Amino acid sequence: MSKRNVADLVEADLKGKKVLLRCDLNVPLDDAKSITDDTRIRASVPTIEYLTSNGARVFACSHLGRPKDGPDPALSLGPCAVRLGELLKKEVKLAPDCVGPEVAALVNASADGDVVLLENTRFHKEETKNDPDFCKAFAEPFDMFVNDAFGTAHRAHASTEGVTKHLSPSVAGFLLAKELEYLDGAVNNGTRPMAAIVGGSKVSSKITVLSALLEKCDKVIIGGGMVFTFLKAQGLSVGSSLVEDDYLETARAVIQKAESSGKQLILPSDIVVADKFAPDAETKIVKKSEIPDGWMGLDNGPEASKEIAEALADCKTVIWNGPMGVFEYDAFAKGTFAVVDVLEKITEGGACTIIGGGDSVAAVEKSGKAEKMSHISTGGGASLELLEGKVLPGVKALDEKVASPVKAAPSAGGVE
Repeated sequence: MSKRNVADLVEADLKGKKVLLRCDLNVPLDDAKSITDDTRIRASVPTIEYLTSNGARVFACSHLGRPKDGPDPALSLGPCAVRLGELLKKEVKLAPDCVGPEVAALVNASADGDVVLLENTRFHKEETKNDPDFCKAFAEPFDMFVNDAFGTAHRAHASTEGVTKHLSPSVAGFLLAKELEYLDGAVNNGTRPMAAIVGGSKVSSKITVLSALLEKCDKVIIGGGMVFTFLKAQGLSVGSSLVEDDYLETARAVIQKAESSGKQLILPSDIVVADKFAPDAETKIVKKSEIPDGWMGLDNGPEASKEIAEALADCKTVIWNGPMGVFEYDAFAKGTFAVVDVLEKITEGGACTIIGGGDSVAAVEKSGKAEKMSHISTGGGASLELLEGKVLPGVKALDEKVASPVKAAPSAGGVE
């Protein structure tokens, strides 16, 4: 996915230009409408600063939550405008809407270097419908488009895909470009040996990404609740552990696919089991073939963690999506944090480690070792779809990077 990004644009391309910038400012708010995690807002700052430092006038837009019937004061982007202004150390006005005459007036009155945040795009039902007339009106006041919202790039919405039909150039921001570089680059061009760690509760939610990664990777490690569907598919007793009986054949097909293709499929050899799903449950460690009736598996055992460490020791690229257990409870967090420790070690040794969204990101953040990884993805669903090999509508709509022409007779330095 060789797409143009803001780094391909210089001051001559940007000065005085009215830029529509799609950010992902869908941040959590408490009852007082205070932001409880500003990670996504901070992630937007580098692209905004690059645009404004080159004289652009930036009009950022985003959705927030799922408004049901038009504008909802509880889902206003007002708190995001305040926080963005604090991070940029300049005033960030909040527009009363994302489309219409009041927005056009703000755009026309802007000065080079200004930053304005447009109101929640989903206050208009036409946004998620990607309505053509709405897209045209949305894009009308602007000169160009930058998409820096990887988390919504898998949606063909007006603010991610539709406006590109009316704005040129349409390019990626730094955050989106980085996501594509790591996720798409790792899956298609990762240095071998390559491994994937796929965890989480259900086979049904991960089967497509699991199958895709099995084709690309040399080793696939399975963890989390989906383990027990695989163990039952092998004829083992799993007690009261989570099992998707409708996916037993699917699990057998995955096992067969790994065997026939010479890939290493790794399931935990021992399990932490509990007598109930609770933080104060009674626990014990058993072999995978000895899960007692009435007990449920909730984490990898210590031998499983050692085997994962051994399997990953020589890997140069590792993609992780999904925890090994119920890491929110301390009693069942050791398997997940053992993976974090291994990834930290191999990253220090030069491996590329990519944490692909969702609960695995939360686990790495909780461990305090997020900065030790090569890349932490900002998109849950978008990460999964990219790992599956799907084309993301918000990415497909952006301009292709044009290769520099090769001159016939370059002077002493080769190709320019």
